[in-house]
This record gives sequence, C-alpha cells and structure tokens, in this order.
Amino acid sequence: MNTDTLNSDQWQKVAKLLLTSRAVDDIEEQVLVPEKRVFNQFSSRGHDFAQILLGLMMNHPKDAATGYYRSRPFVLSLGLDLEEAVAAPMAKSGSYSDGRDIGVVCNYPNLENKGAMLFPMCGGVGAQYSPISGWAQSITYHLNELKDESYRGAVALSMGGDSSMSTSGFWAALNISTTNNLPHLFYIEDNGYGISVPQEVQTPGGDQVANLSAYKNLLIVDGDGTDPLETPALIAKAVNHVRSGKGTCLLRLKVPRLCGHTFQDTQTYKPAHLIDEDQARDPEPKLKEYLNSQGIMDDLAWQALSQACTLEVAAAVEKAKNRPEPNPDTLTDHVFADSANVQLRGGLHAQGHKFPEHTLISKPSGPRQNMLAAIRKTLDFELSNNPKVLVFGEDVGPKGGVHGATLELHNKHGQNRVFDTSLSEEGIIGRSIGLALSGLMPVPEIQFRKYAEPAAEQLSDAGIMRWRTNNQFAAPMVVRLPGGYARRGDPWHSMSDEVEWIHKVGWQVAMPSNAEDAVGLLRYALRDNNPTIFFEHRALLDNPWSRRPYPGDDYVIEFGVAKHLTQGNDLTIVTWGAMVERCENAAVDFEGQVEVIDLRTLQPWDKDAVLNSVTKTGKCLIVHEDNKTAGFGAEIAACLTEELFFELDAPVKRLASPDIPSAHNIHLLERALPSVERIKSNIAELIAL
Repeated sequence: MNTDTLNSDQWQKVAKLLLTSRAVDDIEEQVLVPEKRVFNQFSSRGHDFAQILLGLMMNHPKDAATGYYRSRPFVLSLGLDLEEAVAAPMAKSGSYSDGRDIGVVCNYPNLENKGAMLFPMCGGVGAQYSPISGWAQSITYHLNELKDESYRGAVALSMGGDSSMSTSGFWAALNISTTNNLPHLFYIEDNGYGISVPQEVQTPGGDQVANLSAYKNLLIVDGDGTDPLETPALIAKAVNHVRSGKGTCLLRLKVPRLCGHTFQDTQTYKPAHLIDEDQARDPEPKLKEYLNSQGIMDDLAWQALSQACTLEVAAAVEKAKNRPEPNPDTLTDHVFADSANVQLRGGLHAQGHKFPEHTLISKPSGPRQNMLAAIRKTLDFELSNNPKVLVFGEDVGPKGGVHGATLELHNKHGQNRVFDTSLSEEGIIGRSIGLALSGLMPVPEIQFRKYAEPAAEQLSDAGIMRWRTNNQFAAPMVVRLPGGYARRGDPWHSMSDEVEWIHKVGWQVAMPSNAEDAVGLLRYALRDNNPTIFFEHRALLDNPWSRRPYPGDDYVIEFGVAKHLTQGNDLTIVTWGAMVERCENAAVDFEGQVEVIDLRTLQPWDKDAVLNSVTKTGKCLIVHEDNKTAGFGAEIAACLTEELFFELDAPVKRLASPDIPSAHNIHLLERALPSVERIKSNIAELIAL
C-alpha cells in the first residue's frame, strides 16, 4: 500500500485494525484495569486511524520504525500478534518482553522481512528519535558502501507526539538526518497537549512545525489525521518522498486525543469545549461513513465487523490470562550476551558474522609505541578487515580526534567509515543504537568522560535493551571514552567516575593501563556481542611507562582477566587505569611482599584473581583515581568482606581521591590523587599490622 488510493480490501483491513485497537482499549479500561491485571494503560483512540494507514505503508523489508507508548495500532498494522499485544500489558510470559517491561513499550523483530521492524520502544519521551537516524544512515551505508541494493527505497520512521519535539533527542535526530539528507520520516501526532501541558508552553506560537518551515533539506507535510480522503494522501506523499531518495520529511497530522494521557487521567485541565471538539473529530465515525458512502461496508457489515473484533480480542485476552507468569528463575538471564543463544536483531553476531582468527598470546614486535598509536593501529586493522565497522564522533574525521587517536583514518577509510558528527552526545550514542540494530559495529567517541552526561539516557537504554526485550534485540557497540586527569586536571575534562558505567545494566567497562592491553581489550570489544565502554585514560595516552611494542593484529585479551604485575605474600594491591603505574612503582621497595593486580576490566572484573590473591596474603589495599565514596573500590571491599572475612588479617583499605571534582592547579591535583609516596606509606602500615 504505497499510494493514496486504497482498494476495497485495504479499506476493510484498515477498518478491522481500527476496530480491533478500539476493542483492546475498551477491554483494558473496562475489565483489565479494574481487575488490576493492567497497570499502565494508554488509549490510542483518535491517533489510531492515521497510525494504521502509516503502518500498512511500511512494507519494505528494510523499513524500520521507532514508536512510543501510544503506538499500539501502528504495531498491530505491522503484524504484531493480537494475543501478544494483550498479554504484554498483563506482564505475562512469552510476550515480547516476557514480563520485563511495560506492555505498551513493545518491540517487533519482524524476522519474516514482510515490512518494518519496530525498534524496542523506550520509556523516555524523545529517546526514540536519534536511534532511527542511525537506521536511516545505515540504509545509505548499505547502499553506497556495502553495495546492497536490497536497501534501496527503505524508510526509517520515527513516531512521536507534538510535545516530544521539545526534547533534545528530537533536535539531535533532526540535525543528523537533515544535515546528511537521510531517508528519515518524522511522524508527529499533534493532539495539542503533552499530558496536561499545551503546545503554547512548548514553543513560541504553540506550533513547532510552523517554526521549522525554514529548515533545510526537510519537506514538511502537514494536515488532518482523521479524514479518510485527506489523511491517506498526506501519508502517501510523505512516504513516497522518502522512499524515492529525496531525503528527510516531517509529517505532522493533527489528531484528537479522545481520552486522558492514561486511563486515570480525567483531563480536568482541558476546557470543556476542547473535549467536545476532540470528540467531534473522532476518525472512527468518519471512516464508517466514508466506507458506507463508497459501497465498501454498510452499517450492518460495520456492526458485524465490530462485534467480530470484540470477540476476537476477548478470546485473545482469555488466552493471555491463561499464560503462566514469567519464570523468576530466569530473572537475571540476558543481561549480557550468551554465545549459545544469540539475540534475534542487532550487531554482527546476530548475522553470523565471521571474524578473523585471534590469539590470547601477545607477539610483540617493533618499537615501543604509546597508547594513542596502539589504539589507532587497532582501529585501522579492524576498519580494514571488517567493512561493518564505523568510527565517528566530534572531530574524529579530518582532524584525527582532539587526542589524535584517529589521525589519518578518515583519509584512508573515507567519509562513510570515519566521520565527524554534530555536537550532540545524545545524538552520537542514539545514532549508534540504530547503526548497531542494522547489523553494523559502531565505534562512537565521546571526547571527554564528562561529555557523556548528555548521552546518559541513550547509554542506559542501549545497555538494558537485551534484558528488557528478553534477548530479542541488542545493540553492541564500543564507546571510546577518554577521561581522567592529564598534565592538569579540571572539573570538565578530567572526570573519571567509571563506576557509573559499571552500575549501568548491560555495559562492559574496560580501562587499560598500557598500549599492549589497549590493543587486546579494544580488539576483543570490537568483536564481542555486548556494548562496551572503552575508557582511554588521558594521562596514559602518551605516557612513557604505558608504551609497549605492538602485540600483533590477532591479539585479544578476554574481559574479566586481571594481570599480576608483581608477586608477593604479604599484601595484595588491586588497581586499574592510571594508578597501575604508581602502584607498581610503590611496590618496588617491597620486593616479594606485594602482589599488584591490574584488573584491566571492571565489568566484568576478575573476582577470582583478587580472592585467590587475598586468600594468600590476608591483606588488601585498593587504589583508584575515582572518588572514594561509592567508587568501585567499595564494591571490591564489600566482596572481600563478604567472602573472605575470616581469611583477612587486617581491614581492607581503600586509597582514592577525596569526594571533589578534579582540580586544575597541579599541586591541588597531586594532593587529591593517590601518590607513589602515599601508596608506599599505606603498604608499610598494612604489612606492619
């Protein structure tokens, strides 16, 4: 269905889907919510007609879409099974999240390639936009770089309400897609309100779309989303524009919200005349009248179809009620990838990608090189040997990165492979999610650790994607994140705070201390099936101690395997990142007494290595740069206390920075950081106990 001319069978399908959607809303509101079987109910009445028309036009095998909590009619039009649609809000087993996520936050893998795949929806408003920009970019990448003609004519569709246009996610996606002239269709359902807040509060003049009229590379299609004549023509115009390769389009259809934001919302904030006006614009009676006037369906046929849909929904609800509850024994499954049970969508592993052979044995050759050169060489090799790797971020293109890690990679691999982005960390990570879901391996760079804060929502959503979709979707990527102090510190460029990403569900965290480890850990991450934070410590990028010969193009270090730098019997030091060098230097004066362990990765961390060492020594000093309170050292200390309490000969000690931001003055900075002398002092005190 690609034109504004629908035949009789297509109109009957539209009617059936609309009546089915209404019947689901009715039974949820009248039965399932009062019975406390459904707790999050969002009716789509008024939005449903246009959504269904749009969904039926998303019929290209490489189409993809993002929806939001009021998009169920659209997902039904894609082919979502009715029993699945009603089971998920009841949090029953076997549904698209297996009871792990809110029922209306759905997903649709569409493995049969009969139409659009629906990305896993997000609970955050506006979070749906930049990921689909990534899919739009993947369409052009598969066409132009991978020469895959099956992507020609595909559309990336994002759905959202009018108030979602105020979010940073919308503006990030708009800039990505229009700047690059991508095949992205923004569909805005304008009902005039964001829950209770009218559009006049959201934007000057109360009309975001009118304010976008001067935007370049953006066709705006605007009109009524309830009229059986006008609405299909508007949707077809927008879809055909994007399918034809003409670039980005924003389709805004005005629709009534015939209910509150949720079932509990009584809309007392709306003037009575607006509620009456909304009811008068209900698309259901308009559709019924139109089909009758065209001889497609008379009143009796409409009534019969309505009754049939109601019965079908009721039967599906009864089947869903009889489904078992999700198995609590599987609660922690699918936080991370399982090689025996690969996700359905997203990443290289879901496509059965074959990687080159690798080895765990380092084969050092050539002169010692700094960490920057090691990272650059690893990225270069993986880009050269895997056409699905893309490296991008602010200034990573011709400039080669503000730290120099991507020098010459843009010139060698081209604009499609190594490229600059707009200054939007939300957009950088959101785009990465869409690229990952398309089967590519995105390697985004966030210039400094502190700058990841605007991307926190997208990072969080990417990490929990596998778990909350019950292993249907995953977004493997490697986020290169320089951070920590350098020659100087400051509150903005020198943050460490790696513990935030360890706490985030689903993220691996690597913090190499030297060039050899950087190669092995980065290559492992680029071939792994999990999203990874690859922390590049600024003090180590050109640090003489961290220089090592290149260990080979096939060298990997598995995550969760620590390295012993020194051996000893009296004290274990556990450390990582820039503190490794200081701890090793401090241990020189205590030969044979101190065992220094470089964790190398913090999620997962090598708990066995630490437990075995502390069992032998009976004492432990944990040294890290991050603030002491709630730093990762606290987790290690708690673990030791829980599991080795009776083997400890002294309290576990932590040496870390005070709870302050990084200081700029060198003397203030060095006072804050654990110094070699302070580490030595702590070693001596613990050994003496």
